[in-house]
This record gives sequence, structure tokens and C-alpha cells, in this order.
Amino acid sequence: MKFIDFIKDRVMLLLLQGFAMFLLAGFLYATGYPTAYGAVIFLCWLLLLLAYLAVEYYRRKRYFKQMAEVLEHVDQRYLLGELMPESFRLEDHIYQDMIRKSNKSVIERIRQIEAEQKDYREYIESWVHEIKAPITGISLMCENHRDELTRRISLENQKIENYVDMALYYARSEEVYKDYVIQETDLQEVAREVLAKNKHYLIQNGIQAEVDCRHRAFTDQKWISFILNQLVLNATKYKGDSNACIKIETQEYAHGVRLLVSDNGIGIKEEELGRIYDKGFTGSNGRTHERSTGMGLYLCRKLCGRLGIDISARSREGAGTQIILEFPVSSYLSKL
Repeated sequence: MKFIDFIKDRVMLLLLQGFAMFLLAGFLYATGYPTAYGAVIFLCWLLLLLAYLAVEYYRRKRYFKQMAEVLEHVDQRYLLGELMPESFRLEDHIYQDMIRKSNKSVIERIRQIEAEQKDYREYIESWVHEIKAPITGISLMCENHRDELTRRISLENQKIENYVDMALYYARSEEVYKDYVIQETDLQEVAREVLAKNKHYLIQNGIQAEVDCRHRAFTDQKWISFILNQLVLNATKYKGDSNACIKIETQEYAHGVRLLVSDNGIGIKEEELGRIYDKGFTGSNGRTHERSTGMGLYLCRKLCGRLGIDISARSREGAGTQIILEFPVSSYLSKL
């Protein structure tokens, strides 16, 4: 708090003091008091006023400094009303009481929203599990009656399943910690399962896949499988015109293992590369090729953040894209 601001806040008090001094000076002049007496009175008055302002400024500055320190060090700032420093001023007590009531209302509203979100998330999860039954049924019927029609139905059914999985993992993305198990995972096995799951989609698009994952990583197999599935679908969606290929491989680096998903597709414009993880961003490729939701890479980055995986991308327009997942190995895990 600046002293000039403090003075501005008390301008009415100063004007009142000045007016009182003017009235006293008129009274002394009218009653014939010597000028020296008046000067002593005004000097004492002025010194007392300055002393009061100095003490008051110091106390208010210290009070607001304590409040600022509380805000800086507390994680849950909505608890400010409970942590405000003590003050003898009635005005401060009234403000503190108002802040407490306001924060209480905010906390109740937050809890209400959290409860509504939890109910909605549970509904989505229940809906996904229910709809998976007919999806699996359609898949089995297509496998038992193979012809051109059932092959097409199976392909579309796989697309539906992928979108359903995306809805499920998006609903769970805020509470990944409740549903993951970190363990040593065979990335070769995960990659093969993802490719097998999308084999019809890959065949239809004439895409060759190559897997060379010789390393293991500490992660959750289910979540990394979903992330890798999204990357494969993206690579398929933005494939090149001929000799389309997807390569999934691993590399060891100083702090862990890298999983690289490379393709020779249409690539990404340099000016758009920094925005590919933005929610709903489709870019120029999304508008000129197969319809895109702009949720795949957004969800991948979000889940990678929850799992402690670093995700990055390299791309050149017309020359393909490479997505890199880095699985750091902590000193604790390295001892196991």
C-alpha cells in the first residue's frame, strides 16, 4: 500500500481537519488571542495529526502485508476469510464476516458442481459399458458371417467403438489416479494389440505397419494402449496418397524410454504444429480431409500429463509426422 493512496483514502478527514483549523483561527482572531498562542496550538494540532496518520498508515500497511503473505503461502485461497489476521477495527471484522459467507457459498456451489460432474461421469461410464455389449455382438456376427457387407459393417462398428472409448477415457481423464496401475509394460505387445484392433481400418486405407519395440516402460498398459490407439488412428486419418506406412518403435535415452509413432502422411504445417494439442483444434488438414473432432491429441496430451509421460511432435508438411512419448524412469524405479 502506497502512502499517497492512503492519504487519498482519507481526504475527507483531512478536509475536515483543515476546516476545523480555519474555524479555530477565526475564533482566536476574533477574541484577540496573541498570534504566538495560535501558532503553538496549530503546530501541536498538526504534529498530532501527522503522528496519527503515520501510526495508522503503518498499522494498515502491516495488516495488508500479512494478508498478502497469507494469500501467497496458502494453497486454498478461498480460505482467506478464516486466515485473515486479527484486527481491532470494526470495518475489518465486517469484511471478514462477509468474505467468510461469500466463500462458504462458493464452496457449496463447487461441491454441487463436483457432485453433478460425478453423476454425469458415472452415467457416461455406465452408458459406455452398456453400449459395448451390442458393439461386441455386431463384431462377433460379422466374424461368423464374413462377406463384403459384413466387412464394411465391421469397419464402421470399429469406428463406433473407437469413439465410444474416447468418450469413456475423456470422462475418466480427470481422475486417472483412481484407475491406473503403474507396472513394467511390454510396449511391443501393446503396439501389436493396437494394430490388431485396427487391422480392418488399416487394410481398407492400404497402410502398412511396422513394429520394433524392444524396450519396456513403467506405465499403465490400458491407458497407454488408448493413447497409442489414438495416435494410430490419427496417422491413418492423415495418410499420404500412396505407400502409406506407420512405424512404431522404441529408443532408449538417458532418463528412460522413448516410444515413436511415425508416418509418411500429409504432415502438419509448421505454423500449426504448436496448436495440435489444443482442444477442438483441427487445423487445415481437418478441414480438407476426413472429418476430425480435434479431441484425439488433446486427450492424449491430457492423459500423458496425468501419467507423467512427455509428449512432443515433429512434422513437416508433405513429409509425415512423428509423435514422441517419453517414459522417464525415476531413481526409485531404476532400483527395482
